[in-house]
Amino acid sequence: MRERLFDLGLWLLLCVPVLLRSDPNDGGSWAQVAIGIVVLGGCVAVSRRWPLAPIAVTVAASLPATLELFTPSYSLALIAFGYLAGRRQEHTRGALWLFGAVAAVGLLLTRITATSLGQWFTLLLALALAIVAPWLIGRYVRQYDRLVHSGWELADRMEREQAAVADRERLRERSRIAGDMHDSLGHDLALIAVRAGALEVDPALGPDQQHAAGELRRAAADATARLRDVIGVLRQPDEDPAPTAPGGEPVEELVDRARASGLAVTLTVTGTGRELDGMAGWALHRVVQEALTNAAKHASGGGVEVRVDAGAERVAVDIVSGPGTTGSPLAPGGTAAASLASGGTGLVGLDERVRLAGGVLSHGPTPEGGFAVHATLPRRTPAGAPTATPSPTVLSPTSARELDRVRRQVRKGLAQAIWIPLALLAALGLLMAGFALWTQHQSYLEPDDYDHMRIGQTLTAITEAEDLPDHPLDGPPKGVPAEPPGMDECRYYRSTLLATVPVYRLCFVDGHLADKAEVR
Repeated sequence: MRERLFDLGLWLLLCVPVLLRSDPNDGGSWAQVAIGIVVLGGCVAVSRRWPLAPIAVTVAASLPATLELFTPSYSLALIAFGYLAGRRQEHTRGALWLFGAVAAVGLLLTRITATSLGQWFTLLLALALAIVAPWLIGRYVRQYDRLVHSGWELADRMEREQAAVADRERLRERSRIAGDMHDSLGHDLALIAVRAGALEVDPALGPDQQHAAGELRRAAADATARLRDVIGVLRQPDEDPAPTAPGGEPVEELVDRARASGLAVTLTVTGTGRELDGMAGWALHRVVQEALTNAAKHASGGGVEVRVDAGAERVAVDIVSGPGTTGSPLAPGGTAAASLASGGTGLVGLDERVRLAGGVLSHGPTPEGGFAVHATLPRRTPAGAPTATPSPTVLSPTSARELDRVRRQVRKGLAQAIWIPLALLAALGLLMAGFALWTQHQSYLEPDDYDHMRIGQTLTAITEAEDLPDHPLDGPPKGVPAEPPGMDECRYYRSTLLATVPVYRLCFVDGHLADKAEVR
C-alpha cells in the first residue's frame, strides 16, 4: 500500500511541469499534455520492475523538443527516474550502456540536424547533471541502506550466537556443580551404606532392627547408583577433567598450593566470619581456583593479590593480577581485549556459579594493565534459582569480516558518487576545449588570402582562387559593429587562432562580394 501511494504521489509531482509547460499558452497543446501524463504514468508503473525503462522513454520524449535534452516539461522526470534507477537497480552495467547509447544517439542527431556540435556538448552536460549524478546518489543510498540492513542482521546474529555460547557455558557449569555434588553426596551415601551394613550384622540388635538396617543399606546403595547414573548423563564428553584437589578446601590451601608452584600470590583475610558452606563455599572455591589457574597459565611473571573480607552476612573476594609477562592472567586468552574477543566463556561459567549461589560477580581490566575479579557471596544460598543475566554481545571474527566488507562497498560507492561526476565533467571540458580548438582552425582565414580578395568577385571565384575555409563562424562575435545595410549574407572568419577578435567579415549581394572588412 505504501509503495502504491508513493508511486501515485510521484506521478502527480512529475505531471506538474508537463501541465505548466506543455499547454497551449506555452506553445504546446492539450494533446501533448495528455500524452505526457500518460507516458509518465506508464514510466512510474514500470519503474520498480524495469528501472532503466523510464529513463529511456523520458529521453525519447525530450529529444524531439530539443537536442540539448534538458526540457522544462521532463527535466524533473529525468532527475527522479535517474535517482530511482540507481536506488533500485542491482547491477550497473545496463545503466552504463544506456548512458552511452543516449550520448551516441545525441551525437548522431546533432550531426544530422545541426551544423555545430555545441548542442551535443550541452546534451552531455545535461546527461551528466540530470541523469548520471542522481543515479550515482541513488547508488550510494542503496549501498548505505544495505550497510544498515547488514548491520542489524549481524547484530541479531551476534546476539543469538552469544546467547547460545553463554547458555552452553551455563549448562557446563551446572554439569560441574552436579559433578561436585556427586563427589560429596556419593561419599556420604557410601558411608551411610557402610554403617548400615555394620548394623545389619550387629548381634546386639534384634532381627527387626537388623532387617531395617539392611533396607537402609540397600536404599543407600540404590541411591548412590541412581546418582551416578544421573550425573553421568549430565556430564559433557569434552568437559574438563575432575580436579585432583578437594573442591571444598579453604582459600588458604588454594593459595598455598599456587605459591608452592612458583606463582607470586599474596593473601589478605579480614573479618571473623567462618568459612562458607554449601553452594556458596563451592562458588568461592571455584572463583579463586580459576583465577589462580589462569594466572599460572598466562602471567607467570606477574603477581596476584587475593583479598577475602568475611562479614557476618556476606563474604567478598577480590583477585587482582598485575600485567605480567604474557598478559593479564584472569582474562581468557591473556588480556582483557583477548577476553572480549574470545567471548569470555570462562567468566560466563564463573558468573553462573556465583549467580546460582545468590552472589554477584564483576570483572574488568585495571588501569595498570592487569585484570580484576570481584565476587560477593551470601552465607546462605537463597531459595529458588536466580534469574539469568544477559551476556555481553561480542563481534565474532566472521561477522566482523562481513561487516567490514559491506563497509568497504559503501565507501567505494561513495567514492564513485564523487569522482565519476568529476571525471565526466573533466572529460567533457577537455572534449569541448578540443572541439573549440578544432573549430577555430577550421574557420581560420589566412591574411594573405584575405588581401587577395577583390570587391565584385563571385563566391565561386573566391572559393576557387583562394583557400576559403569551409566552416565560417556560427555568427558575429559579441560587440562587433553592425553589418552594412542591404547585404544578403555576411560570413565571419577568424584572423588569428589565439583570439576571438579581430575577425574577417565578407558580405555578399547576389553571390558577389560586396564588402570586406576586419572588424573588432
